Order: sequence, then structure tokens, then C-alpha cells
Amino acid sequence: MKTETLIENADVNMARRSFLRYAGAGAAAVGVLAASSCSKFDDYKGNSPAIMNPNAGVDIGAKGDLAILNYAYALEQLEAAFYIQVAATPYTGITTEENALLTDIRDHEVAHREFFKAALGTNAIKGLTPNFSAINFSSRTEVLAAAKAFEDTGVTAYNGAGYLIQNTDYLLLAGKIVSVEARHAAYIRNLIAPGSFADNTALDANGLDKTQTIAQVLAIANTYLTTKVSASNYGYVAS
Repeated sequence: MKTETLIENADVNMARRSFLRYAGAGAAAVGVLAASSCSKFDDYKGNSPAIMNPNAGVDIGAKGDLAILNYAYALEQLEAAFYIQVAATPYTGITTEENALLTDIRDHEVAHREFFKAALGTNAIKGLTPNFSAINFSSRTEVLAAAKAFEDTGVTAYNGAGYLIQNTDYLLLAGKIVSVEARHAAYIRNLIAPGSFADNTALDANGLDKTQTIAQVLAIANTYLTTKVSASNYGYVAS
């Protein structure tokens, strides 16, 4: 079964449930984001924040909080699609515990994706099409290596873009999401090599999570996307 079909089927059965559970725990935060967005989004009238070009893919838009939220939304789309595939086609030899926890991660990522989609509303970039043809989903080694790459990239992406967020409500929400991503990263690392949850490939010499720029992150993400994402209108060009 094609990846796109698996994702669509999983979305129908699960996305609403996952988002409602996530939103139920943070309804006030969603309200703050939506309310503050209404006034912030007015600044972009006549200059669409999410530039969509059918030939070049999707651009997150001009500088501002909207662009950063769409950047995060793009990454959450990719992570959600990956874990939907993992849950739909478990790798050979997967244990009951691994399956349960990876399914939990899937639900978290779908909730994050739906959170950004709902908050951005008509300002959201379009749904992205993943391309996981390079990953053998029947191989535990390949799936966990890919999961590690996605989670580490997600953490460094949020950390690298955090300082660009102007609205403190958005910054608070990003901080809550990146902490969950870091929990995922630690779990995946421990599955690969017990005790490696916070080694020097994840942390710098000061014991802080590493960061990556928007350009660096999109260069990685685009290797797994048919729909390419750019940030040229923000001032970055992903190589």
C-alpha cells in the first residue's frame, strides 16, 4: 500500500481523536494563539504569508511569526507522516512495548500537526506529500535511524528558530512542543543504544541541546518530501 494511502486512512480514523485529546489539555493555549493571531495576521494583508508555487513547492513566507509557525507545521507534517507509516507497517521483530510507545509518538505528532493546522487556519501552507522510499520500514535498524534523525532534527529546528518568535504566547507553545520532541528523541536513542539518550551528538559542551538554522533543517527535511519547502522569502535558501 502506498504511503499516501496509509496516511490518508490513518488521518480519517485518528486525526480528530488525537487533536481533540491534545486540544482538551491545552484549550486555553489554542484560544490565546487564535485570538492573538487575528490581530497579528492583519499585518500581512496584501502579502500572503505562505507563498505557494506549484513548480517550486511551498515557501513558509516573509519574516514574522506566521512564517515560523508554518515552518513548524511543515516539520510536524513530515514527522506525523513518518510515524503513521511506522505504526501501519511495524518493522520485523517489533516488541509490544516498542509498538505501543511508537504509536504514542505517532499520536503526539499528529496532535502537533493538527494543532498548527487549526491555529493557522487559512494562513496554513498546504498539506505536504512525503517521500519515504529511501527507508525500509521492515527494518528495525533503518526505522529507528530515521526516527532518530527526525527527532533530533525537530529538536534542533525548534531551538534554532525560537529566538525568531516575537509573540511570547507562541514562544511558550513552541517550548512545550520541543520538550515533547526531546522526550521522543531520548526514547528513540535509548532503543538504538541504551544510555545514549543525551550523548554529545545531541548536546553541546555546555550540556545544551544543539541548534540548526532554518536552511539546514529544510535541506534535511526536503530529502523526505515530494513537496519541497523553502524559506527564500524569509531570507534563507535551503541547499
